[in-house]
Amino acid sequence: METELSQKLGIEHAIFGFTPFPAVAAAITRAGGFGVLGAVRYTAPDDLARDLDWMQEHTDGKPYGLDVVMPAKKVEGVSEADVEAMIPPGHRKFVQETLARHGVPELAEGEASGWRITGWMEEVARNQLDVAFDYPIKLLANALGSPPADVVARAHDQDVLVAALAGSARHALHHADAGIDIVVAQGYEAGGHTGEIASMVLVPDVVDAVGPLPVLVAGGIGSGEQIAAGLALGAQGVWLGSLWLTTEEADMHSRALTAKLLAAGSGDTVRSRALTGKPARQLRTEWTDAWDDPSGPGTLPMPLQGLLVAEAVSRIQKYETGALLGTPVGQIVGRMNTERSVQAVFDDLTSGFERAIDRINRIAGRSAS
Repeated sequence: METELSQKLGIEHAIFGFTPFPAVAAAITRAGGFGVLGAVRYTAPDDLARDLDWMQEHTDGKPYGLDVVMPAKKVEGVSEADVEAMIPPGHRKFVQETLARHGVPELAEGEASGWRITGWMEEVARNQLDVAFDYPIKLLANALGSPPADVVARAHDQDVLVAALAGSARHALHHADAGIDIVVAQGYEAGGHTGEIASMVLVPDVVDAVGPLPVLVAGGIGSGEQIAAGLALGAQGVWLGSLWLTTEEADMHSRALTAKLLAAGSGDTVRSRALTGKPARQLRTEWTDAWDDPSGPGTLPMPLQGLLVAEAVSRIQKYETGALLGTPVGQIVGRMNTERSVQAVFDDLTSGFERAIDRINRIAGRSAS
């Protein structure tokens, strides 16, 4: 499953695996793909350094990367406290009423929220990069599009490729103009922040718009046959995130959440602003329903929404409140119905890819004759 991009990076398979779990990222790299560790939940630089140390020890010298979440425009001098002060009291009241209605207990006195997305903040994201560039990462990806120009330049100075996610050909052209090396065309089906155009339409549009810049396809990829389809559309690899959530190496901290993922079908997700303030595909729950209900206060823009719900999400996860318990995940969740090792997932992907190529070759052979 080699492409020009996979050969450039020295990987066996053109499979890029995004994950918040170091053990999963390392296993993806060891299996012949390219593991990408998500940094957004690391608020302390020492914690990120600890896990990158672990990655170094468990990737057998093979390449891996880091995914950050930072806006393209440089913003300085804004603290987390400044942003917190912008949250309306009515929204805080709505959160507390929703949790109370479902009987979600408070955190213990002095217990800090374990779920707090602040990586989008300038100071936090740049601290992450200060740590990451001390390690031999080969790729820096940004979930919010092109990073600031100085970050792109810094990465290139250290021979690190830069990737950015795009939901339209227009976004992809902007990335190309910003000097991005790889465009990740993320379709509507994908988990997390995603746009409104499906992968089958999006990928050829992006490939045509930015070629010869390499494009990865994300969204709706959960089998080798789907990988073959993405490459047939002109992509040079695939970007997979959701598929790893139910692997044995994933540290979900909640058997109840894993069970929900294993039981979910492809129709059990929704694009909602409930988590971060931007449309993000996730499991549909009574929590997302509450925020999407027109009778409610509505979500706040990013980053206010993420800070508003941080403690609530921690409480929901800690006490495994079933009706509210969810996570970002794509429509491919319908195929994630067994717990397997990362290597077993790779074996399934590669065999499915081979079947698809054999099928196309047979069809092409009949057509030629």
